[in-house]
Amino acid sequence: MVRPATSFRPASGTIPEAPGVYRFRDGTGRVIYVGKARSLRQRLNSYFADPWSLHARTAQMVAAAAGVDWVTVATEVEALQLEYSWIKEYDPRFNVRYRDDKSYPFLAVTLDEEFPRLMVMRGAKRKGVRYFGPYSHAWAIRETLDLLLRVFPARTCSAGVFRRHGQIGRPCLLGDIDKCSAPCVKRVTAEEHRRIVEEFCDFMAGRTETMERRLAKEMRAASDALEFERAARLRDDLAALRRAMEKQTVVFTDGTDADVVAFAEDELEAAVQVFHVRAGRVRGQRGWVVEKTEELSTGDLVEHFCLQVYGGEAEAGERGDLPREILVPALPADTEALQIWLTGLRGAKVTLRVPQRGDKKTLMETVARNAGESLTRHKLRRAGDLSARSQALEEVADGLGLPLAPLRIECFDVSQIQGTDVVASMVVFEDGLARKSEYRRFIISGATDDVSAITEVLRRRFTRYLAAKKTGELVSAHLIPRPHADVASVLPMSARQEA
Repeated sequence: MVRPATSFRPASGTIPEAPGVYRFRDGTGRVIYVGKARSLRQRLNSYFADPWSLHARTAQMVAAAAGVDWVTVATEVEALQLEYSWIKEYDPRFNVRYRDDKSYPFLAVTLDEEFPRLMVMRGAKRKGVRYFGPYSHAWAIRETLDLLLRVFPARTCSAGVFRRHGQIGRPCLLGDIDKCSAPCVKRVTAEEHRRIVEEFCDFMAGRTETMERRLAKEMRAASDALEFERAARLRDDLAALRRAMEKQTVVFTDGTDADVVAFAEDELEAAVQVFHVRAGRVRGQRGWVVEKTEELSTGDLVEHFCLQVYGGEAEAGERGDLPREILVPALPADTEALQIWLTGLRGAKVTLRVPQRGDKKTLMETVARNAGESLTRHKLRRAGDLSARSQALEEVADGLGLPLAPLRIECFDVSQIQGTDVVASMVVFEDGLARKSEYRRFIISGATDDVSAITEVLRRRFTRYLAAKKTGELVSAHLIPRPHADVASVLPMSARQEA
């Protein structure tokens, strides 16, 4: 039975007209949606209109909600900051979520190590590592890196290989062919190796002309000094540098530093494509497909994109990766506040613009075509999955006699070795999809059989949950609070298969 929206509607006149940020919560107290508004009264009252006039997912969100609260703020910039903080804290189910539709490879430089390493890296970013990209294919990174190692012979080996060659006192093949400066055998000091890596980072960041001029000058000087072998080597290095630059398409001759963002959308979903342009060259590309949980204009999508993507990068310590200029198809309603917020993240001015003509307009059209193709591929891929998941959840609801399909399912199982080393695992599904970050493993003590082990696990699980709910700690978007000290953060594959 769907709960009528008026059951938790705030009393008339209690909602302020000031700007602020609001939260919808479900019956368990978890936050399911976060939003901001210039006028809280006007925005919140719109949610309690005739359900038939609401966006399909907005109506679903209001039906799932059991309460709403809000915080007023002084400025729109404060509203942006608070909205971003709450979305990161609660991860609300009904908010637009910018999550990659694939795991893009990056060229990473591990600056946090004594001898930094150049490598291809996927997945979550970590502090102390500088990233270049993302790129469409890992082979493109390796091909470019192979060319650049002639000029910047930095370490690319793993920690184990580095230690092993240091112990035997002989470099690897790359060291023998001068594609590594061999810091493992002390051919260069840590300071000299870091200088090589810093020059590589400068080149990848777009400062290519300086490196070209330096190599050309050194080549001429070697030739004048009759050091022809060295001059020939510098000539080959310069050629490798230019071939690596040719692989990055020049789109702007004025050295533009910008991200070009475009959208393709329908009533329920939107595909986003971004081309990262640095020093006039396309350095990388990324794409997302997001669900629209309410009626959103293109300007609203731009605001959500900037808030989550750039906010997340700045939080990960990548402030320097924010561009000076963001080219978008439409400006959000509070463009000025958004620019101030982005400028604060970058530490330098950031401008949002809609290109009107010339090369920037042409590139925007190219990015938009990529977004359209991405949305088409996504719909073809997801059509079967969505219907199958919906049918499976309805069958679960019917089998258990539930009024609605379950949003979250937790499954427990126990494993043991002839009565010893008893462990239990929990796997979690939300909306019919595995939520692997919520998997847990429990170490059991004192259990005599599977029944007593399951009893202990469920008691610990719900004792923790009820305690967190009572003390107000249960503020995350998930029912699971932080695990006990004796619970692993991620379920290992073997236990996952048993569960």
